[in-house]
Amino acid sequence: MVILKLPDEIERARASSQIVAEVLNKLRDRVKPGATTKELDRFAEEVARKRGAKPAFKGYRGYPYSLCTSVNEEVVHGMPSERILKEGDIISLDFGVFYNGFFGDAAITLPVGKITDVARKLIEVTEQSLYAGIEQAKKGNRLGDISSSVQQTVEPPGFSVVRDFVGHGIGRNLHEDPQIPNYGKKGRGIELKSGMILAIEPMVNQGSYKVKILEDGWTVVTEDGMLSAHFEHSVAITDNGPEILSKLN
Repeated sequence: MVILKLPDEIERARASSQIVAEVLNKLRDRVKPGATTKELDRFAEEVARKRGAKPAFKGYRGYPYSLCTSVNEEVVHGMPSERILKEGDIISLDFGVFYNGFFGDAAITLPVGKITDVARKLIEVTEQSLYAGIEQAKKGNRLGDISSSVQQTVEPPGFSVVRDFVGHGIGRNLHEDPQIPNYGKKGRGIELKSGMILAIEPMVNQGSYKVKILEDGWTVVTEDGMLSAHFEHSVAITDNGPEILSKLN
């Protein structure tokens, strides 16, 4: 069941999402060769707690960390460790908080030092596909309009859309209806209505869309070992169009 939010609830979700945006923005300066993913995790949790927010992922279904750190071929849910980032890596940072009764959730993919042209292109296209999807998050449109726009941005440059993991509604719960695939046909799916908050999150692979989960039960990697990128925003559908709650003000 899709839960529509009242205007004051959207503002509370915005406050939560702004903390997420702040944390991700501060992490940009810490992503560099020599940093460990566990250091990034500790920093993200520290900033969130200073703002009075609770990290959303820590303890969620048993996940032991606050931040998801997915490096290179890792698609999503990469677990922080003593792994040292090196020049040429790319890293996806996915973070969420619970604050004042509502969840916020967002993700970015960053270069570690100088990266290859194809890695840079992958990051650029993935981010472009996020905004293409957001542009379709309008009252009266269909869910498939978002999904199709993401897919049509990703595939012409030769990349692929992950099919096994999707975006989601968000609000008083971290994951709510509807599920939001990053592929599909325009005009299909439920009608979008004012009051929906959607976590739109393209996951895009350099090679095949196929993925697998590692033995840790969390880390999702590309089946072919090629690179993957991930971007996400929490977006409210309003009478005046989409509002990106997790875009830093």
